[in-house]
Amino acid sequence: MSDQKKNSLLTILTGRAYRGRVVSYGIVLLSYVILELLMHTGNLSSLFTSLLVPVCCYIVAAIGLNLNVGISGELNLGQACFMSVGAFTAVCVSGSLATSIPAQVPRLVLAIIAGMLVATVFGLLIGIPVLKLEGDYLAIVTLAFGQIIMSLITNMYLGIDEQGFHFSFVENKVSLVPGGKMLLNGPMGATGTERISTFTAGIVLILLALLTVYHLIYSRSGRAIMAARDNRIAAESVGINIVHTKLLAFALSACFGGAAGALYGLNYSTLVPAKFDFNTSILLLVYVVLGGLGNMTGTIIATVVLVLLPELLRSMQDYRMLIYAIVLILIMLITNNSRIRIWLQLQKSLWRKKAHGKQQS
Repeated sequence: MSDQKKNSLLTILTGRAYRGRVVSYGIVLLSYVILELLMHTGNLSSLFTSLLVPVCCYIVAAIGLNLNVGISGELNLGQACFMSVGAFTAVCVSGSLATSIPAQVPRLVLAIIAGMLVATVFGLLIGIPVLKLEGDYLAIVTLAFGQIIMSLITNMYLGIDEQGFHFSFVENKVSLVPGGKMLLNGPMGATGTERISTFTAGIVLILLALLTVYHLIYSRSGRAIMAARDNRIAAESVGINIVHTKLLAFALSACFGGAAGALYGLNYSTLVPAKFDFNTSILLLVYVVLGGLGNMTGTIIATVVLVLLPELLRSMQDYRMLIYAIVLILIMLITNNSRIRIWLQLQKSLWRKKAHGKQQS
């Protein structure tokens, strides 16, 4: 490879539009290779092995939420709502296709796609009226929708037998012939679900989410979304449709939430609707804020650390949550310290000058 080609490749990889995505992809792929090696050699404990899929699910959901909160600038407290829609949709699809498609991989793919589509539809239905609001009002309404969806799923009863689907609401009036199966059982949620989620599927979803988000950010639509976020009046004055741009980000965020929920729901044999309550939405928002608004690499790192930290501190039962809270406070102080931000900017500038000097030499 010639020096000119090497310099042009280095310029592309170190450019602002590519540097972030290269780091994100590199972290995900390197982590996957290392963890797969540790699992196959038996050097990864059963506790960490069981956390691999949930961590992937939370990362995908957090990336989607960061698109909505960090890139679009809308405070969404209903991401757990879309996770629940995707989870229980995937459980129903997987359970109904268990006989006709016994292979796990194609059934998992179909279930995740179904969860994504249904969550996207809910995102559009919720986003059309909700995105006319701003600020705290938007956050309150998305929170309310999340509680509504959770209440609806809690009161749903769905079963399948050779005669087809049977549905009832509030009271369990579902009557199945011998051999039938209950897919949703009210407050008990989904029980007896076949666990078909895999760590590889989680990594693929993370990469697809990163690919979609980065492509959107540096596209014309992404620039329109950020313009609407920074100055609504100026964006409208140049012909940007504010509602359409924000609805695009909201629908994609819901889609990622549905995909994360689908993978999460098929990772457990029992799943209750209360799992996707207000606390889950707040946790996802914490991952996004601590990782940095609009920073996908930071979101990945913050999600992994904050999901694993309580498990690492489980041996210190009496002080576990105290240490967890202290770590959160320290992270917030560090990430919001102007001196540290200025120092990091100076380091970036020096690194760019050195890279530029090497290219010229």
